Amino acid sequence: MIRPPGHYGVVFTEASDGDQRSSDLAREKVCDVIGISSSWATVMQAHGNRVMQVDGPGMAGEADAMWTVEPGLPLAVYTADCFGVALVADEAVGVAHAGWRGVDSAVVAALFNELERAGHRPHAAAAGPGIGPCCFEVGQDVAARFEPFVDTTAWGTASVNLVAALREQVAGLKMWSADRCTRHEPNLFSHRRNATSQRLATIAWLP
Repeated sequence: MIRPPGHYGVVFTEASDGDQRSSDLAREKVCDVIGISSSWATVMQAHGNRVMQVDGPGMAGEADAMWTVEPGLPLAVYTADCFGVALVADEAVGVAHAGWRGVDSAVVAALFNELERAGHRPHAAAAGPGIGPCCFEVGQDVAARFEPFVDTTAWGTASVNLVAALREQVAGLKMWSADRCTRHEPNLFSHRRNATSQRLATIAWLP
């Protein structure tokens, strides 16, 4: 597990923690270690920017971000190259699932803005593992959408630095990032690497 320093209430899992989307046993083991409920609030991820407020565990519907003011309710999004992002306020917490389409549609900014409109301005942000610019090869159509953040892969083709793009969406907050690439690091799941159906989890909760 990855625990961002200074971000109590936020955890990013690794492959060694098991498939968090499909394995109840893997989820329960993670929850036992960090001391939270294994009944999580989740969403049907659609690579968009819809945000939902949730107040209880279970599937909340189709969205790519959610937030809560309920103490002890874990929120979780699942990833395997996309980024999980957590936003923390004094009395609210939110998570977002951000692949390149979600970043392009400003899903993290949408979550930030909804929290702020509800009176819960985030004071901390954290991004978990995801595909890095070293491995995120893109065509010119995608590169054109992210012009300020275009980078180069390890083999010399066009890529996008999605974490840099995400930092622009948190309105000046300092965002902690795991800075670990899912595609080439062995203890992370990557759909691009081997088309796996297994998923990491980004989990956030209010203590």
